[in-house]
Amino acid sequence: MRRIAIAVMSTISGLVLLFSYHTSLGSGGGSSTTTLPDPNQSTPADTAAADSGAASPGATDPGAATQQSAGANTVSGTFTGDVVDTQWGPCQVRIVVKNSKIVKATAVQFPNGNHHDDEINSWAVPQLQQATVAVNGAGFDALSGATVTSEGYRGSLQSALDKAHL
Repeated sequence: MRRIAIAVMSTISGLVLLFSYHTSLGSGGGSSTTTLPDPNQSTPADTAAADSGAASPGATDPGAATQQSAGANTVSGTFTGDVVDTQWGPCQVRIVVKNSKIVKATAVQFPNGNHHDDEINSWAVPQLQQATVAVNGAGFDALSGATVTSEGYRGSLQSALDKAHL
């Protein structure tokens, strides 16, 4: 009888310890977000990449512009997508468009609260940025191992594309 009582108590203690363990992946109070420089301030590279012109009705960035050419509308400027909240933290994307083609994509915000986030995003964010330029849009697959970041990035990217009317 005594052995049974010890086994039951050991099992209960083990379960309590197991369920009370906080992993680094949890959405506890220790998470933070990396925010890159203010998207409303253009860099020399952004300024060179984006032609100036009349303000686009869908653009919220001061540097965003739309230019019309003979027979076709072309869009040029800098467009920042809405912040998309994910379970690991917010994601936000800024794109630079020239002649209706994405020439640069930057993750302005991405989850960065712990070592695991840093490890994932150190390789995932550059790949997402390259895929955006290569595909000229959001039509790329989520990265295996960075699904949440990929979905948040793609959601903010789609918002920026909508603002650019692309």
